[in-house]
Amino acid sequence: MKKILLWILAFVITAFVLVFQRLTGPTYPLEGKTLVGNSDVSYRLERSHVNTEDYELKISVPDTNIKGFLLYRIFRSRNEWTKQELIRQGDFLKGQIPKQPAAGKLEYKVILKDLYKETSLSGDTPVVIRFKGKVPTLVVVIHVVTIFAAFLFSIRAGLEALITGSDPRKLGLWATSFLFAGGMIFGPVMQKFSFGSFWTGFPFGKDLTDTKTLIALVFWILALWVSRKKSRKTSRRWILAASCVMLVVFLIPHSLLGSEFDYSQLEGEKQSIKTNLDDEQAEHRSFFMNSLV
Repeated sequence: MKKILLWILAFVITAFVLVFQRLTGPTYPLEGKTLVGNSDVSYRLERSHVNTEDYELKISVPDTNIKGFLLYRIFRSRNEWTKQELIRQGDFLKGQIPKQPAAGKLEYKVILKDLYKETSLSGDTPVVIRFKGKVPTLVVVIHVVTIFAAFLFSIRAGLEALITGSDPRKLGLWATSFLFAGGMIFGPVMQKFSFGSFWTGFPFGKDLTDTKTLIALVFWILALWVSRKKSRKTSRRWILAASCVMLVVFLIPHSLLGSEFDYSQLEGEKQSIKTNLDDEQAEHRSFFMNSLV
């Protein structure tokens, strides 16, 4: 009965941490509601999008007196903002942000205006959107399942380590195995599909997701290695420490300091986005990135 309760507690902690990580990550859509004129406008602004197509912005604004425009530019650049008027289609205002290379980032603002004032949906802070390649569903499923299992077994091993006389090493071995599979095999495969590189964390880059996975794995391997010839009491301490490190690592939002395309790779010293209007479909204002100068 005690073991069942410990598994339930481990599952609850795992679910809470994964939801927290998802909601606080920089790729989770920015959602909210704001008052524009006499209307409450709900919005959902994406912060991650596939790089095979432009990002279509769509906001429900039934009040026809409200208009709007979109501003965007390369993230962390000093370029002038590209301005695009939002097009009304029924109850919606629509706009498009041009697709970027894998790991390319743009910052954008959505401004709505009534007869009297303009309102930025994200306030003074622009929304940052990162573009990525499409990952096969099977790879995503295996990665998510193995990472979820790694954290679950890690927490369960930590709880077991708190019990005097227990031996949590087998649970720790399962946690380490799942972490290696999810973080060091399928994680890099996802990274390759998404951003073109298998590994961009330490020592080759600054990707925090890769780096924190490596840190957690090193601690778990160390804990299991030390536990081989030590007493159960010492083993429990090392495994509890590895479990705590894993917990701290997973509390760091996913994709924080993630892969980022270097626009200096493109020709020209100054990069800015230019958009051309398709004359044959001017009514839809279909914008796309024509050149970087």
